[in-house]
Amino acid sequence: MMPPRAADLVARRLREAGCRFAFGMPGGEVLTLVDALERAGIRFVLAKHENAAGFMAEGAWHRTGAPGILVATIGPGVANAANVVANAHQDRVPLIVLTGSVDPDEALTYTHQVFDHRALFQPITKATFTLSAAGAAIVADKAVAIATADRAGPVLVDVPIAVADMAVAAPLRSRHRPPAPVAPAEGEALATARRWLAEAERPVMVAGLDVLAHGAAGRLRAFAERFGVPVVTTYKAKGVLPEEHPLALGGAGLSPLADRILMPLLGRADLILLAGYDPIEMRIGWRDPWDPDRQRVVEFQAAANTHYMHQSTLNFVCDVGAGLDALGRGIAPHAAAWSDGAPAAAARQHRDAFASGGRWGPAAIVEAVQRVFPRETVATVDSGAHRILLSQLWQCHEPRGLLQSSGLCTMGCALPLAIGAKLAEPGRPVVAFTGDAGLLMGLGELSTLAELGLPLTVVVFVDACLGLIEIKQRQRQMPALGVDFGRHDFAAVARAFGGAGERVGDLAGLEAALLGARDRTDRFTLIAAEIDRQAYDGRI
Repeated sequence: MMPPRAADLVARRLREAGCRFAFGMPGGEVLTLVDALERAGIRFVLAKHENAAGFMAEGAWHRTGAPGILVATIGPGVANAANVVANAHQDRVPLIVLTGSVDPDEALTYTHQVFDHRALFQPITKATFTLSAAGAAIVADKAVAIATADRAGPVLVDVPIAVADMAVAAPLRSRHRPPAPVAPAEGEALATARRWLAEAERPVMVAGLDVLAHGAAGRLRAFAERFGVPVVTTYKAKGVLPEEHPLALGGAGLSPLADRILMPLLGRADLILLAGYDPIEMRIGWRDPWDPDRQRVVEFQAAANTHYMHQSTLNFVCDVGAGLDALGRGIAPHAAAWSDGAPAAAARQHRDAFASGGRWGPAAIVEAVQRVFPRETVATVDSGAHRILLSQLWQCHEPRGLLQSSGLCTMGCALPLAIGAKLAEPGRPVVAFTGDAGLLMGLGELSTLAELGLPLTVVVFVDACLGLIEIKQRQRQMPALGVDFGRHDFAAVARAFGGAGERVGDLAGLEAALLGARDRTDRFTLIAAEIDRQAYDGRI
């Protein structure tokens, strides 16, 4: 039997990590990698751009829990991937980036497409490696271990052409074993936190990304119910407490309108609990939103606070679920938390502030999709004004029910996120919400969608304008420059790619199109919903 190639050792380790899909665009320098992935049982999916491929990998990770895999060839392929790698870094996505490169001796005298891949990615990854043949198994294992460790993020493995093909008779082996979840240490700090919980009459919790990473949603819900603690979530943490739950206050992140409702509640709280709260998702209004010298603030998080967006009175670096369990141990439930009903009133105000009131526009479109599609639907949303509105309005019933770029906030992500999620979990309904500008950035992925035969639904908010930027221009009394573009027939484009395309401008037409999309199983559906250019005024 022939010994495995170095590329085979990498692929086998990724297969052992649960990976079943890899996404990218091949070039001559990654052909052995693609072959090795397929031989290991990892399906290689051709995207039309490396940026989209990386978001497909993220979408698959959200549904499977296995690290995403992005494959990019030398030079322009690597450069094209920089945006999605930066997104993985800021959005805490365990993304294994496999790139092809020329061999070191060749690079001494050959310059075509050659630059330092590791130098480019160093600021936007957790680690970078150049693969060696004998160390291939160790490099692959390190990549998985580093990418998935708190807080998760991308890792680059740059693979020289000759190394990928090298047979490895006796590979170096060392297997990482993930550490057990860490609970906060018993001691004075934890005893103080417990006393504060016992004394609290107006507690509030802010939950974030680390709750997802630690699988702590169930323990968070049990804690909140036991002590009557209302919960605000970041956009990506929506669903860690089902949003129809009476203790759910809704999402926060980028909406000044939501902040005007939620911030006064935080200001009145006599105990603020931060459960896995990572402020990388938050607007500047969430910088120093409380005074830890005046209010009691207890934080359980995956990593030490080096961001300084906020500070806490007591800070525990630990598993979030274990931290909440330890905090509540021995403390009697609070039947009378917030006896004045202020959280329930804030939750109602929050819902009403973003509701459509039956008027045609972006809010009515979101509400209609939620009415027509089943509660297990996964939604993805692109960046822009529509994302802020939807992130407040869309009801999540479970974690990872709404996928988006909330750290980097890049456009062009909704469609490929939806493709990756649907490919990984074909039986779950998936709807991608995107602005027209975001769709134009990755229009070629409609071809990918058609080629894969995925029956997902794409809802496009068509206003022929960069709405969020135009709002900011008006707020600064500037003319609308560089924000307007053509109003295109996206339904016709979808049909040209082999999908079903509908163009709608009222609720009746939208609901008919949504019913057809929901029941269609043979191809994708794109619904172009025409809205006014300033439809978001006063809405976010």
